[in-house]
Amino acid sequence: MANLKEIRSRISSISSTMQITRAMKMVSAAKLKKAQDAIVMLRPYSEKLQELIQNVNSSSDPDQISIYAQKREVKRILFIAVTSNRGLAGAFNSSIVKELNIQFQNNSKYEIEVLSIGKKAYDAIRKSRKVYANESGVYDNLNFEVVANVVEGVMSSFRDGKFDEVYLIYNKFVNAATQEVTTEQLLPILMPETTEPQTETDYIFEPNREEILDNLIPKSIKTQVFKAILDSVASEHGARMTAMHKATDNAQALKNDLVIFYNKARQAAITNEILEIVSGAEALKNS
Repeated sequence: MANLKEIRSRISSISSTMQITRAMKMVSAAKLKKAQDAIVMLRPYSEKLQELIQNVNSSSDPDQISIYAQKREVKRILFIAVTSNRGLAGAFNSSIVKELNIQFQNNSKYEIEVLSIGKKAYDAIRKSRKVYANESGVYDNLNFEVVANVVEGVMSSFRDGKFDEVYLIYNKFVNAATQEVTTEQLLPILMPETTEPQTETDYIFEPNREEILDNLIPKSIKTQVFKAILDSVASEHGARMTAMHKATDNAQALKNDLVIFYNKARQAAITNEILEIVSGAEALKNS
């Protein structure tokens, strides 16, 4: 049985851990509000931009389809895995790695490379999979321009035929307690497929549809990746806040158990001392 000094030391250690986890929870809660506002504001813009591209493209010449929408025989696939640079966020990072491994199994007949955004994805796959690039540094100064430069390289590789399909894997933010692992096709871009005749939209195109698409589609692709990263950032803070809340509760429960155990052990020690004193006194009296 552990002595009283060891139990006191464990209680003190758990109390220190609780202070750390409680502080991390408060920090993540503060950052979550800012990250949540950012993704909520960007989503309508991203969705409207994709809707506009579909409307413009639906009435354009099928023979002049954008290179980013051209489907070709799939031989090489690139997965963009979005994780965080830090841990202590529950299953936030491991769920992305798990989904990535599932995609590897489902697409084993193709050549696969991974672009990791976040150190956790890079550390998980760098020894077993071919890494296209590690762009964990985007979190050092996260803004649209930094992400756009990364995506520009991916788009260039797609144009040159290095990859036939590109997919995004990230945690979609639902609320502070819920994140959904999402896999989206980034390239070639998906256009609505319908057998119904297209109605002419009431647009005046200036200069023309083709030039508009050539400008809108790259911006839409970059915005889609930027949105995924913002989703991931908000999800990370939500997951870490939840994980630290549970860790604090578990530490408190463990501390309570140790305090009870300490009190029982202390009471037993006092009782033994009393018995020794009484026994000694009785021995002296009999002698």
